[in-house]
Amino acid sequence: MSAAVRRNWARVLVPALALGLGLPVVVGLPPFEPRPAAAVPPGFTQQVVLTGLTRPTKLVFAPDGRVFVAEKSGIVKVFDSLADNTATVFADLRPRVYDYEDLGLVGLALPPNFPTDPYVYLSYTYDGVVGGSAPTYHDSCPVVGNCRASARVSRLRAAGNVTTGSEQVLLHDWCHQIESHSIGDLAFGPDGALYVAGGEGASATFTDYGQAGSPSNPCADPPAPAGGAMTPPSAEGGGLRSQDIRTPGDPTGLSGTLIRVSPTTGAGLPDNPLAASSDPNNRRILAYGLRNPYRWTFRPGTGEVWIGDVGWRTWEEVNRVVDPAVGPVRNYGWPCYEGNAPQGGYNAANLSLCETLYAQPAGTVTPPYYTYQHSQRVAPGDGCPTGGSSPAGVAFYPGSGGSYPAGYAGALFFADYSRGCVWAMRAGADGLPDPGRIVPFAAAPGVVDLRIGPENDLYYVDLLGGTVRRFHYSSGNQPPRAVAGATPTSGRAPLTVSFDAVGSSDPDPGDILEYQWDFTGDGTVDATGLNVTHRYASAGTYTARLRVVDFAGLAASTTVQIRVGTSAPVPVIEQPTTALRWATGQTVTFRGRATDPEQGALPASALSWNLVNMHCSTPENCHSHPVREVTGVASGTFPAPDHEYPSYLELTLTATDSGGLTGSTTLRLDPRTVQLRLATQPAGLRLNLNGRNLTTPYTVQAIVGSTNTVSAPGPQRLGPGTYTFQGWSDGGAATHVLTAPAAGSATYTASYDGAPGSCADGYGYTCTTQPGRPYLPSGPTELPLAGDNDTASVALPFPFPYHGQRYSRAWVDVNGVLSFVDPRGSRPVNRALPSAAAPNAALYPFWDDLVTHPESRVRTAVLGAAPDRQFVVEWRNVGLSGAPGARLSFQVALAEWGQVVFNYAGLNAGRELGNSATIGIENPTGTDAVQYSVNQLVLANGKAIVFTPPAAIVGALPTG
Repeated sequence: MSAAVRRNWARVLVPALALGLGLPVVVGLPPFEPRPAAAVPPGFTQQVVLTGLTRPTKLVFAPDGRVFVAEKSGIVKVFDSLADNTATVFADLRPRVYDYEDLGLVGLALPPNFPTDPYVYLSYTYDGVVGGSAPTYHDSCPVVGNCRASARVSRLRAAGNVTTGSEQVLLHDWCHQIESHSIGDLAFGPDGALYVAGGEGASATFTDYGQAGSPSNPCADPPAPAGGAMTPPSAEGGGLRSQDIRTPGDPTGLSGTLIRVSPTTGAGLPDNPLAASSDPNNRRILAYGLRNPYRWTFRPGTGEVWIGDVGWRTWEEVNRVVDPAVGPVRNYGWPCYEGNAPQGGYNAANLSLCETLYAQPAGTVTPPYYTYQHSQRVAPGDGCPTGGSSPAGVAFYPGSGGSYPAGYAGALFFADYSRGCVWAMRAGADGLPDPGRIVPFAAAPGVVDLRIGPENDLYYVDLLGGTVRRFHYSSGNQPPRAVAGATPTSGRAPLTVSFDAVGSSDPDPGDILEYQWDFTGDGTVDATGLNVTHRYASAGTYTARLRVVDFAGLAASTTVQIRVGTSAPVPVIEQPTTALRWATGQTVTFRGRATDPEQGALPASALSWNLVNMHCSTPENCHSHPVREVTGVASGTFPAPDHEYPSYLELTLTATDSGGLTGSTTLRLDPRTVQLRLATQPAGLRLNLNGRNLTTPYTVQAIVGSTNTVSAPGPQRLGPGTYTFQGWSDGGAATHVLTAPAAGSATYTASYDGAPGSCADGYGYTCTTQPGRPYLPSGPTELPLAGDNDTASVALPFPFPYHGQRYSRAWVDVNGVLSFVDPRGSRPVNRALPSAAAPNAALYPFWDDLVTHPESRVRTAVLGAAPDRQFVVEWRNVGLSGAPGARLSFQVALAEWGQVVFNYAGLNAGRELGNSATIGIENPTGTDAVQYSVNQLVLANGKAIVFTPPAAIVGALPTG
């Protein structure tokens, strides 16, 4: 099967707040720790070191021992040390920070000699336009995808644990109107310069060349002014902002770049590669062609920058910028390239900035150092979900001096927020991280940043749980982990509470644990055991403590708060209801209330609302994007987001009583959808919808009102024919926007004009199609092929002439391949022809990932008499991997004089018609081939494909 068919839908994201799933539920006071820590390699423990944070995004260790943490909303907190349990608010930038969907405060850095150099550096999305005032949108957007915003890099002067004076803005750029891919991380380099990365501000849903917005083009991307129409091939907006430096006729923006600037002025440094440029942003830029370089790091001992660049449809990237301050300035290809290949949506749109880049010689675009596909596992046995993917942290472990085992020396740790996992790319013989030596490290739900701490332990920021966690290694006895459960945590006196320690664990196999309970926090052990109960006779707030002790005396503790005499409030969402089916841009009204058993009806000031967009690669595999948070109101409105399907919204109402007890209820809101049917005339040609290459006919489910970019590329081949685009049924240009209609379904047909054509190779083989040619009988010989990925050798009844040689034996593969030389195994993954890789000297009647079923047979027959015999190999009732109900039959007929015929029967729609298969023939060295089709719907029952050797006449047989 082709990689294109295996691909899972995926969407990248930057950090998001995740809420519970399912039907509305009321919860009380949560336990001290939000969830159990994940498994780690032997000898490691995962420890919670900082708690009580609200959507933390970034962690920085100060040289004086303090710990700074940035929160997405715009608050910066400081802890005196890792042992400090109470944070001080260093700065509150919430009025200026645009905390909406994927936007917010994401970058935090300290100069190397802090606090002697007493500045704290920030990168954040600004709630307003470049040069404008904030807040403009108040962390909302009244018209989806139409709120022009920007991003800032600034610094604050520290006076102890608080800021003093006003914010000094160093840079204000990165215009965008989509709620995604804004500013990224910033850090000081080993040279003392300030490095900053920024995203391109384009849509993560549709192919974005700047056509969105009302009025359109709000950032005035060339060539149109603000409000002007943006159309291919000249458009330079959306994702193409990453290539802006290649258009010298207009000022350069910083979107999709890595820059190096003065930490005091924000200007490009005089030794930057483009310091002589007349454009001030060109003077800053070190690398471009990046999509969403959210997290990046320096390799210790070098000036190299290693970037986790979040991909789109198929690939995630780790990019290496070698000696960026020296240059040359490198282009990493986005949006024209994703991974190592042209990006389907931007390629199909025929955009000049990409087409001219495709025409450049090899090496013009710097390839990724490492890529991984959304549908593949990063490392065998990592247990991480596939589908959605997004690099969200990179950190190098020191080459020496750390306590971790030697195998981690110089390793690159990298994390994926969507998968909730961390891996280690261990160093190779050259000292660089080796993509062939990636090992699983840990599950890390909510991970949005990785840092190496002062003691050389790896830390990560857990956005979902509001914590900072550490991975510690010890070759000796490991301390246990304490997890306490309590039911209920509040109620009227007398209150009987059941406690359990079943979530507690110890990393050392076989360790015996003792569970000690102090129910009132007075330091006295009141009970021991895995499950215990305690009766609280009088009202009050109690701190129950669990202490878990292992056999060697190492211990860990945790606490649970019990409130006696009060019960948690009960919130109710009155509007909307589960009956709502929303459309993109629809104004949704929300209204709710809450009652408390002791206080009665709670005021609106006790209520808070959270709206989250759940995006799914499959209906069961979803990740979250925050949309909006509102506090202190009983009602309001929000516009439904512009998003691809499958996705849904979660609206959570939380009520807090005067005693601090909370109760929450969550409502799932599903969208209203329609069917978008894409077709071509003739059928079987390729179209591109929102970055995905699709073979027609194809039906896509879309949210009503959603924005969709469709492209009809051309010219393109279908079988032996070449076809040129003529027009769309809706009158649109070859690339244009489809707004999903309000109801039912809609069909959009692209018409092509072309000639049937012919196909041939350099040796002289030609191919034609012959409708009505009979399907030949086969049998009685049956080859011993069964299951999946099996091959069998068969003797030919006559020497078969093929590419100037005569063969007496063939190898038959379950996966629809016949080879005249031993292929050394089965080949389930098809590819384009020719290819030097095995199999070679081969015939491909239907090369795909096929499987046999009990009713499947692979049979041979010899028909006719010498010298006009035919040898037939038939695959009958074979199945397609991943399609349990599919069955198809096809055959190869070898004429004694050298003609090859492919016949087909029992074909139905989709993959059975060839849209994930290779059809053709190939020479013995894999250097020449007749490629009839690759991943196209070109096959039909009763339509034979005939391959004729040189100097022969189609349909004629030599006489004896």
